[in-house]
Amino acid sequence: MTRVVIIGGGPGGYESALVAAQLGAEVVVVDSDGIGGSAVLTDCVPSKTLIATAEVMTEMSGANELGIIAEPPRIDLGRINQRVKALALRQSADIERRLAREGVQVVRGRGRLDGPGRVVATGDDGTETSYDADAVLLATGASPRTLPSAQPDGERILTWEQVYDLDELPEHLIVVGSGVTGAEFASAYQALGIPVTLVSSRDRVLPGEDADASLVLEEVAKRRGMTVLGKSRMESVTRDGDVVAVRLTDGREVTGSHCILALGSVPNTEGIGLEEAGVILKDGGFVNVDRVSRTSARGVYAAGDCTGVFMLASVAAMQGRIAMYHFLGDAVAPLDLKKVASNVFTAPEIATVGWTQNAIDAGEIEAASIMLPLRGNPRAKMQGVADGFVKLFCRPGTRIVVGGVVVGPRASELIHPVSLAVAESLTADQVAQAFTVYPSMSGSVAEAARRLHQH
Repeated sequence: MTRVVIIGGGPGGYESALVAAQLGAEVVVVDSDGIGGSAVLTDCVPSKTLIATAEVMTEMSGANELGIIAEPPRIDLGRINQRVKALALRQSADIERRLAREGVQVVRGRGRLDGPGRVVATGDDGTETSYDADAVLLATGASPRTLPSAQPDGERILTWEQVYDLDELPEHLIVVGSGVTGAEFASAYQALGIPVTLVSSRDRVLPGEDADASLVLEEVAKRRGMTVLGKSRMESVTRDGDVVAVRLTDGREVTGSHCILALGSVPNTEGIGLEEAGVILKDGGFVNVDRVSRTSARGVYAAGDCTGVFMLASVAAMQGRIAMYHFLGDAVAPLDLKKVASNVFTAPEIATVGWTQNAIDAGEIEAASIMLPLRGNPRAKMQGVADGFVKLFCRPGTRIVVGGVVVGPRASELIHPVSLAVAESLTADQVAQAFTVYPSMSGSVAEAARRLHQH
C-alpha cells in the first residue's frame, strides 16, 4: 500500500490526509502542536471567534438608530477568552476524530525529513520513530515574526497568539502593524470599547488591499475613535511596569497599557532537514512549490503558510488536496490564485476575489469596473448600514467577470456569488439575470452587474 507521511496537522496537513485516505493510501500525520495547527488553535479560529463577539458589540453600537435603547454592555474579557480557547480545542478534537474515522494514524512528535523518503518523529521524551514514505507533505505552518527591538513578554507585549491569556481589558492598546492581522485585532478590540492606537509604517491601513476599501475602513475606524498613525515606522517596543512604550523612527513615542505585535510571519522550516533532503527554500525560508504543491525534492510536497503562498487556511487546505490528487493520480487542477476569495474580518469586512484594481491600473489586465455604494441598498437602509460598497470588474469584450470587492457587514458571505462568477467565467449579464431576494444585501451584487451591461 502507498504510504503518505505528513509533517504538521494544520489545514494543509489534515485536508491532505483526508484526501489521501479517501484515495486508498496509508496515512501518517506527525504533529507536535495539536491537530488543526495554528489556524485552529492560536490563529484563525480563535481570532475569528473573538471578532464574532466584537461584531455583536458593533451591531449594538448602532441600536439607538433602530429605536432600541439598551444599557451599555459590560465586557468580561476573561470569559470571552475562555470561550475562544475552549472552542478552538473542540474544533481540534473534532478534526482529530474525523481523521481517526478515516483510518489516519496521528503521531505526537516533532517531524523532520531524513532524506526525501523518510520522516523521523521525535516525541516529547526524546524517543525517535522513523517512517518510510512514498510521498511526504510538509505542512509546518508559520510563527509570529518578532524583532530584537520588540520582544513579546506574554503579559503586556504580545504576539497575536498570546492575546487570549488576557483576563482584564487593556486601558489603551497599541497595535503595531496595519496588515490584515493588525487591522483585524485593532478593529475587534476597538469594538469591545478599548482605546486603540494603530501604528502603520505605510500611508494607509491594509496597503495590500483595494485602496477604496482601505479608505472606507480607515474612515470608519477613525470615526469610531481609533487613532491611526500612518507613515509611522516602529523602532522599538519596551515595557516599564504597567506602561508599554512604542518608539517611532521619527523620535515620537506612543505609550499604552498593552501592545500587540502584528509584524508578519516566519515559516517553521528551520532545523527539519529540508535543505539536506533537496528541498529548495525561497527568501525568508519559505518552501518553494509549484502549482500542484511539489517541492524541488522528488516525492516531497508542501502546503500552507510554510510555502508563503497566499497565507490563508482555505489556500493551505486546497494546496494539500491538490498535492494528494496529483501524487495519487486523481484528477487535479493546478492552484489558481486568481480564483481565491479572501476576507479581512474588520468592521466593516473587506472581501475580494480575482483580479484587483491595482492590477487593472497597472495595465496587467484590461477591465471595465463599477463601484456601487451600499448606502443605496434597501436592506442596508433598514439595518442602518451606511458604509461599504460592491465593486465588480469584467472584461471589455466578453463581459466575463474577472474580479470583485465587497465592503460591508458579512462581506465574507456576500463575496460568494462574485467568487462563483470568477471561477466559472460567468458574464456580468449572467450574474445580473440571476434572481436575488428583495430586500437583500446581495441585491447590490446583481445591481452592479446590471450596470456593467453593454448595449
